[in-house]
Amino acid sequence: MFQRKIYRSDMLRCVLCGGGPCSAACGRLDPAALLRSIWFNNEKVAAARLPEANPCLNCAAPCEAACVRPGEVPIRGLITMLREEVRTNLEIPEPTDENRLRTDICGIPLENPFLLSSSVVASTYDMCARAFESGWAGACFKTICSFEIHEVSPRFSAITGDNGSIIGFKNVEQLSDHSVAENMEIFRRLKKNYPAKFILASIMGQNEAEWEELARQCQENGADAIELNFSCPNMAEGGLGSDIGQDPDLVERYTAAARRGAAIPILAKPTPNVAVMGPAAEAARRGGADGFALINTIKSIIGVNPHTYISSPAVHGMSAFGGYSGSAVKPIALRFLAELGKNPALAGTHLSGMGGVETWLDALEYILLGAGSIQVTTAVMQYGYRIIDDLKSGLNLYLAEKGFRSLREAVGLALSSVSETTDVLERDTVIFPKFHREKCIGCGRCAISCADGGHQAITLNPERKPLLNGRKCVGCHLCVLVCPQRAITSSRKRITKKDL
Repeated sequence: MFQRKIYRSDMLRCVLCGGGPCSAACGRLDPAALLRSIWFNNEKVAAARLPEANPCLNCAAPCEAACVRPGEVPIRGLITMLREEVRTNLEIPEPTDENRLRTDICGIPLENPFLLSSSVVASTYDMCARAFESGWAGACFKTICSFEIHEVSPRFSAITGDNGSIIGFKNVEQLSDHSVAENMEIFRRLKKNYPAKFILASIMGQNEAEWEELARQCQENGADAIELNFSCPNMAEGGLGSDIGQDPDLVERYTAAARRGAAIPILAKPTPNVAVMGPAAEAARRGGADGFALINTIKSIIGVNPHTYISSPAVHGMSAFGGYSGSAVKPIALRFLAELGKNPALAGTHLSGMGGVETWLDALEYILLGAGSIQVTTAVMQYGYRIIDDLKSGLNLYLAEKGFRSLREAVGLALSSVSETTDVLERDTVIFPKFHREKCIGCGRCAISCADGGHQAITLNPERKPLLNGRKCVGCHLCVLVCPQRAITSSRKRITKKDL
């Protein structure tokens, strides 16, 4: 029997409320937290936390009546699925401690790999304090500079999915609007009140003297490490931001300047607005960088209004290229991460990965490709600091299931399977799709896609179930991707092309 899995699509009408009314109405469970765990691919932990006795049995489902979209979210059904189809198949209990999540950045301990990345989510003392209280291991503070910052309004825009969740996010925001002195005071307070939390100070200078002085002040006021922002796409004029990151000579000079100002670890943040990141990263290494933070946002345009002819966000009749982030950039970020992870000239350096991380599974992909720490912004902006609960518990359970004693054991395990070209890929066998007809609803999407975007290998029988012509199928698996029911999977059977 095909194993049922709970997907985000099962709860598309849930808006992931803050202080969910469903939980207040239940009184026996915390449905809001359970639904949130499903959304963040953490259904195993959600199921493990259910009580032995089934509180949903013979329940009138007041949680569904209290929902801000009454009757539209099958809360009781989702919890029942957690119990009957996830809990019964759990491999191990939820771990009782988080010790295996402990890691480090350049030898400085982290209680877990998750940090806020340099942005609005880590821009004040109170915000960082609340994040630390929530369980984040540290924060990369919003980039500090010595020049005045004047922001625009509005400054954000997005591409959204069917339920309103953000797929791609654009910002035209600049750097910290606090003075250097104000930011140094924040560092001192954070380090005094949260000595075990990691403070990564992001800086940007206009010349070597500024890079050196900012690095010195950050070290003197409690920063554990420094991140050199060579990549902000919204600060390019006058030789700042991504303009620096595209010039390896400047990267090396400014890294060396920061190194003269501080002895603590330095992470360079190269720009992704390049064809390859290696030259800039190697230059930063020569300048004294101990590691790299990647990626920053990507220059972008989101949408053009068909009536005003202005792209978004529109600011008094104008717009501009801005930084693109969110789930859409994760494949690009992983590509750059693998590029640096496989570069022998950068061996032994720390890689801090970011770009589209929403779930523990996203974070794991970064870890497997070489990241020793993870930074998050867009998901926090959308869902809040509370996502740390599912990031930590989901990753912790995975590591325990795999028998890892430490997160460090998983770092880089996927790098050897990745090539920068397709020339190394085996081309002599075909893996056919497998149709699960008990799930098929007869929509015919597989046949349409195969006919118009594939190799005309799928037809429908009189019952509207798919039939595969093995002589035409090339195993591209387009049908697997387009099926709305997830009723098509990859077969385990490999066919040699000469046998077709």
